[in-house]
Amino acid sequence: MASATILIVEDEEKLARVLSLELEHEGYNTTSVHSGDIGLEHALSNQYDLILLDVMLPELSGLEVLRRFRKENKTTPVILLTARGEVPDKVSGLDLGANDYVTKPFEIEELLARIRAQLRSNRKEKDDILRVDDLKVHLKTRIVTRKHTTIELTPREFDLLVYLMKNEQIVLTREQLLHEVWGYDYTGDTNVVDVYIRYLRKKIDKPFSSPLIHTVRGVGYTLRGNNK
Repeated sequence: MASATILIVEDEEKLARVLSLELEHEGYNTTSVHSGDIGLEHALSNQYDLILLDVMLPELSGLEVLRRFRKENKTTPVILLTARGEVPDKVSGLDLGANDYVTKPFEIEELLARIRAQLRSNRKEKDDILRVDDLKVHLKTRIVTRKHTTIELTPREFDLLVYLMKNEQIVLTREQLLHEVWGYDYTGDTNVVDVYIRYLRKKIDKPFSSPLIHTVRGVGYTLRGNNK
């Protein structure tokens, strides 16, 4: 399993260096930046598994960074680094979407434990979610969204979409889709696959600017992100 990547946004460069060394000693990959504006830029333009975010930062405060980041990213865990006794910052941070906070000065072992807990929790949540571009499927709740818009699917449409997403970029024949989604004992017409692909496209692709479901002429269908 690849090492988790952690963004450290901390203006005290000595502390940021210590955190980076400790985390890398534990096997994590780290990036350190020292102001809020650069921290936000990094957070939005890269994929991190967790963010350590100081509240008191130059240019943009940690809380403002968090507020803007959560508008674009609801899932990456954020642990706030707060000053002793700053209760309003802790409350505001949690209200804005922080997952946890650690009060300075802190023991590195406590911080490491909190990081491990957040990564475990986020990994479990990721296992329950399929994503392709801005399309997201929650496997447990069967909620489907694209561009934060909820899409209502029938059970069969949902199962077909899940199979396509689990095989992203793979060209699947009608027979494969029929066997995997309808079952090996299905004896109806294979045209049912085309019918349900049409249903899915009407809901998943048509209302949005970029299609995800593609026809491979003479073979079948594939689902792929637009950056692939």
